[in-house]
Amino acid sequence: MNVHVVTHDPRWAEMFEIEAKEIQRALQKSFLRSHHIGSTAIPDILAKPIIDVLVEVRSLQLLDSESLNMKSLGYCSMGEYGIPGRRYFRKENSDGVRTHHVHAYERGDEEVERHLAFRDYMRAHPESAQKYSVLKKRLAERYPDDIEGYMDGKHDFVQRMERLALEWTRRH
Repeated sequence: MNVHVVTHDPRWAEMFEIEAKEIQRALQKSFLRSHHIGSTAIPDILAKPIIDVLVEVRSLQLLDSESLNMKSLGYCSMGEYGIPGRRYFRKENSDGVRTHHVHAYERGDEEVERHLAFRDYMRAHPESAQKYSVLKKRLAERYPDDIEGYMDGKHDFVQRMERLALEWTRRH
């Protein structure tokens, strides 16, 4: 997968809203709520132009029973995809370009809190968000054809920000 980051597109929020409504209709039995996460949910930073959707569900079993409904929306089901307790789906457009990721967790899973804390912290701390943006740009230039190198390069920064974000969230 090529690593390509672009400037923030204000349409990403609308694209999330449209997709979230489709997902809610598809997952009628299991769906509780959805959240826009990832870099496209953080204003004014560079991002890979892929909308990340976090979906909270009643149970993974119910979600699994509805996974064909996600396929009808164009999603490929990837199972846990390396993260126990998650269901991961990805979607591509007609040109084969990835457009959406869906990360689904049961209500109350700590991964939900972690994702939302990171997003909210970055929104509330634009200086940290800009540091993240600069890092993403540098890594995308260094690893244009190496998603693993790009992800590894972000790891320590993201871990540090997640710790700060969780502490900040618990204080607020």
